[in-house]
Amino acid sequence: MTDVLDQARGGGGDPAADAVELRGVLRIDPAVVRKIAERAADTTDGTTRVTRALTGARGASATVTGAGGSVSVRVDLALRYPAPVRDVVARVRDRVTAEVERLTSYRVVGVDVVVSALLPEPPRARVE
Repeated sequence: MTDVLDQARGGGGDPAADAVELRGVLRIDPAVVRKIAERAADTTDGTTRVTRALTGARGASATVTGAGGSVSVRVDLALRYPAPVRDVVARVRDRVTAEVERLTSYRVVGVDVVVSALLPEPPRARVE
């Protein structure tokens, strides 16, 4: 994942292409890709945050691996119960793939999703 996503093109004697080449390269840290994936998963309908006794609320966590311009993502998250698990997981995969590719230009070769919890809807406040 430490490889460079090289946005430079040119070098064939074309002044416009040479100007693009002189701009340099774009390096996107894996932590940035991870945060994009976590945000995309957290904002997908049907997912929820887990409340932990010591750490408080926590959303999805992601791990990113890859080389060159391709990455694989593993997302660990909680879903609302009784959400249709397969449908929500498919939406998470689609959203993570779309957001990572849109924002980084990396090609996402796979998104593995681990559902670590199914949590009921919080009780609604009752008005008397």
